[in-house]
Order: sequence, then C-alpha cells, then structure tokens
Amino acid sequence: MTTRRNLLSLGLSGAALALVPLHARDAQAQGRAIGAIRVDTTRIAAQGWGENAQLIRVAMERQLATTLGPLYRRGAGATLLVTVKGVWLSSYAGGSGGGKPSGGGGSNDNFDSDVAVLGPRGQVLQSFPVLSVVDASSGGAWYRPDVDQRRVAALIENNALWIKRYLGG
Repeated sequence: MTTRRNLLSLGLSGAALALVPLHARDAQAQGRAIGAIRVDTTRIAAQGWGENAQLIRVAMERQLATTLGPLYRRGAGATLLVTVKGVWLSSYAGGSGGGKPSGGGGSNDNFDSDVAVLGPRGQVLQSFPVLSVVDASSGGAWYRPDVDQRRVAALIENNALWIKRYLGG
C-alpha cells in the first residue's frame, strides 16, 4: 500500500533525477568549440618588440590551448583569432606608492588584444576587446634577470583567462 509519505518521497526523488542532466553539463556544452588558435603579433613587432613579438605569439598560443581546456578541440570548431595590439611594462616593478595623495600612480603592466571567433567561411561569429592589467610585481623580484619575461607571462595568462571567460568557458 502506498502512503502519502512514500508518494511524496517518490515525487521529490523524481524531481531531483530530472534536474541531474542540467546540473551535470560539461563545459563543452556551455562554450563555443574552438578548433584552431591564431595569434597575430605584427602590430607589436612594429611597435618595437621585434623578435620578442614571435615569442609572445608562441606563448599566447600555448597558453590559450592550455587555458581553454575542453573548449579547444583541434580541427573541430571555429577559429580563435587574437590580435595583440599592445604590451606595456611599467618602468618600476618594486612598489607603487599608490594610495597616498602625493604617491603617484601605480605600477601596472598592460596587455591589449582584440579577439575574433571566425566561422568556417571566415565570418565573424563573435568579437570583443580584452585589456589585461596586472601589477608589475607579478613577475616576482625586480632584481631577477628574467623578471620581464615572467611579467609578460603573467599578462599572457591573465589575457587568456579573460578570453576563456568571454567565450563562455
């Protein structure tokens, strides 16, 4: 014999089971699949970054592939085109003096990019700008010989995280 208590518990169990597929969605279903990653650094090469522009391009492509995780499936989706418009490193990474009325500005590094998601025929499916601002101390101790490389790496990682967020990942 079915009691009210059994009927109520069956109803609640059924409702909970109906919600499981919605809760267990994979990140792939939430964001657009990216099948190729292209990074254009010609603009910063012309701004004086020279050979470092190529290093930034390679590092950004690798970071995006890692950061996008399951959203990135080589050959199976749209093309992500990132155009790096500017990279600025603050001249002093040892502290900012910000917060004091006469302390001057902060010491932030910036990474400016435009992002476009291209369809199979080159049509723009989505586009957005990304400006990453990271404290200049993100590279660690200012006296280390590779401090600038680590600061650029921190900017690239931050920019890639914002791109993933805008893509819905």
